[in-house]
Amino acid sequence: MQQSGVPYFSQWETPGMTLPVLAEGSKALLNDPRWRHSGAATIEEYARWAVNVCGMACLKMILAARGEIHPTLELARACTAYGGYVVNEIDASIKGLIYAPFVRFVGDRFGLEAETITTVQTASIPELLSKRRFFIASVHSAIRWPERTPPSKGGHLVLVTAASNGTIRFHNPSGHDQASQADVDLPLAVFDRFFANRGISVDA
Repeated sequence: MQQSGVPYFSQWETPGMTLPVLAEGSKALLNDPRWRHSGAATIEEYARWAVNVCGMACLKMILAARGEIHPTLELARACTAYGGYVVNEIDASIKGLIYAPFVRFVGDRFGLEAETITTVQTASIPELLSKRRFFIASVHSAIRWPERTPPSKGGHLVLVTAASNGTIRFHNPSGHDQASQADVDLPLAVFDRFFANRGISVDA
């Protein structure tokens, strides 16, 4: 497969923040020097949201592929207005991404055709991509280390840009180095160990 040509964006404004976040939690993001690029009003708002916006990073990449650049937190706020995220102001928790409101949001705001798919087999992803250009796939975040066995499937979103009968290619918003971030190639069988058989197909 050729390089995707799709711009890569991390869910952190500084892509190298993944390992500090894994070690220290979201407080590590209080040291991200590029936080203002996120569209957050404060660094605390950025740190609170950035651990939850893998889906918005995927959307940002889809929009960038057609020449539009939107700050990640601006996308998150707009998606929240549609119900794509639920914010608990008491304990500061954020629930999401919730697929159905996201589909409505991207259709209304950006004219994207999108569909939630909850029972897709890994082997069927190439066929999905023949119908729509992108697939936002739910995987375990440990996919950044494909040699490991994940404790479960799902919980993190990556942007699948290409797939064949044997290989899949994706951008991972929380990859920890260049090899695990942009245009990651994995055998379908390896991807399957992390994939929760659900996601959102999107056509730009």
